[in-house]
Amino acid sequence: MGIIKVENIRVFANHGCLKEETAIGSDYKVDIEVKANLQTSAVSDELSDTVDYVLLNKIVREEMAKPSKLLETVAKRILNRVFIEEALITKATVAVSKINPPIGGDVEMVTIKMTQKRKK
Repeated sequence: MGIIKVENIRVFANHGCLKEETAIGSDYKVDIEVKANLQTSAVSDELSDTVDYVLLNKIVREEMAKPSKLLETVAKRILNRVFIEEALITKATVAVSKINPPIGGDVEMVTIKMTQKRKK
């Protein structure tokens, strides 16, 4: 087994429960970590034998572009797509962070972190 991480994917998106949040939008940071068997690709040196981190970035960006009230909803959509689009992944964790959330006070970010394993 091995781990592939794509960290600090920065996106601008329109998520939130407040009407202003979805109208104005805000900055987000997404981290994704996947577990997969990387032994074949370590020997073959072929992209087709591993998890393409370009695909992971694409999934994150596409799902973040769809407005949602809750970050949990966005995180779950990302996880679902990862398992649909990449058969090598056995487990995935995604963290979606809202930078400077409008919650009153000096808060750098709020983060929702979810993990999912492939169903057998």
